[in-house]
Amino acid sequence: MSALQNAFKGFDPNDMDFNAAGNWPIGVKIVCYLMVMIAIGAAGWHFYITDKQVALKKEIAKESGLKAVYEEKAFQVANLAALRKQMEDVEDKFTELKKQLPTEKEVPGLLDDITNLGTDSGLDIGSIELAVESKKEFYIELPININVSGSYHQLGQFVSGIAGLPRIVTLHDYTITPSATAVSMQISAKTYRYDETK
Repeated sequence: MSALQNAFKGFDPNDMDFNAAGNWPIGVKIVCYLMVMIAIGAAGWHFYITDKQVALKKEIAKESGLKAVYEEKAFQVANLAALRKQMEDVEDKFTELKKQLPTEKEVPGLLDDITNLGTDSGLDIGSIELAVESKKEFYIELPININVSGSYHQLGQFVSGIAGLPRIVTLHDYTITPSATAVSMQISAKTYRYDETK
């Protein structure tokens, strides 16, 4: 009789009683232990692999987004010098434009400049006065109501003079009314002041 047969001697699988597992032949015990260990190992391996596969799928899903971010960052780094130069140019232009905006102290001087342009053009000045200022996102808008009269040529010279001022002044909503002796014009000029609170 072989050793394997001795290990299973007297064992009938139909009479297996788990309460008497301690009395089973050694071969049966070894086979049962191996089966239990294989089952536990397989279950653990299955759940371990399943978790890892879920994690792997998540990481694969992130990959395309990360590649896009990487490409964007690589492009930015490659163009960093150009972007810095562009930023410096924008800041220089902003500084130049800001110089063209009157400060709060310079607004009365701007009104004087507009009045002088009108008188130098030969116009009769009805009124040149500030209206209520309007606060925008980054600047403050200062409307100026102008009422003058003279010839068409004088009005054209006046408007051209305002366009040539070193400060930014825009013209809006004009009304020209001819009469027997002159042409009167009502026009809204706007200048802008940088909002220093921003």
